Amino acid sequence: MNPPNGAEVADEVLEVSLVMPCLNEKETLGTCIKKAQVSLKSNGIKGEVIVADNGSTDGSPKIASSFGARVIHVAAKGYGNALRGGIDAAKGRYIIMGDSDDSYDFANVMPFIDCLRDGCDLVVGNRFGGGIRPGAMPLLHRYFGVPALSFLGRLLHGFPPCHDFYCGLRGISSEAARRLHLQTSGMEFASEMIVKAARQKLRILEVPTSLDPTGPKRCSHLRTWRDGYRGLRLLLTECFRKR
Repeated sequence: MNPPNGAEVADEVLEVSLVMPCLNEKETLGTCIKKAQVSLKSNGIKGEVIVADNGSTDGSPKIASSFGARVIHVAAKGYGNALRGGIDAAKGRYIIMGDSDDSYDFANVMPFIDCLRDGCDLVVGNRFGGGIRPGAMPLLHRYFGVPALSFLGRLLHGFPPCHDFYCGLRGISSEAARRLHLQTSGMEFASEMIVKAARQKLRILEVPTSLDPTGPKRCSHLRTWRDGYRGLRLLLTECFRKR
């Protein structure tokens, strides 16, 4: 586990890096870090928690450090940029990433880690298979946006075993992450990872995971039409690029 106050981890071999992108998540960040730390410790895993802060103004970096996470400051705005910064800084053999809004259960990451240990390159959560709590996902996203874009992604890119292209809780080996050369800056980062992994014929699996509502004070960073368009554009452009 990380030493207190975000001090650097010694040059020891770490198995897992838990990466959390963060933009003004002071209400839930500490809870997410604690769950992740308890999960690693209770399963005897040498690991670290990285908070990839994307310019928070609410004191989130200070909170992260106080809980013993390693804070990485990512200046370039965007969900993808934050995650790429965290992935680049990760010291673990395996990387688990998930949002810091307490919508994902960091206490239940072992199915992801077990799949990675068994040789999977990318393990993606499926919120439809694990349960979406009332109020956790807008109806437009749940019944149209995510299923439609996920189906299109599977159709265009060789039917990878992923039915929820936009689940934010997922795991990847550090080796696979380097091979993918991920580039996108926004929410489309999630589908870029799957598409490029499928193109390189990496071993991909999905596992069910639950989705809980975020705190009532939180303003969602997702913009339905803008991010939906960017996701669709990514799926189409990557389809032509692979040819």
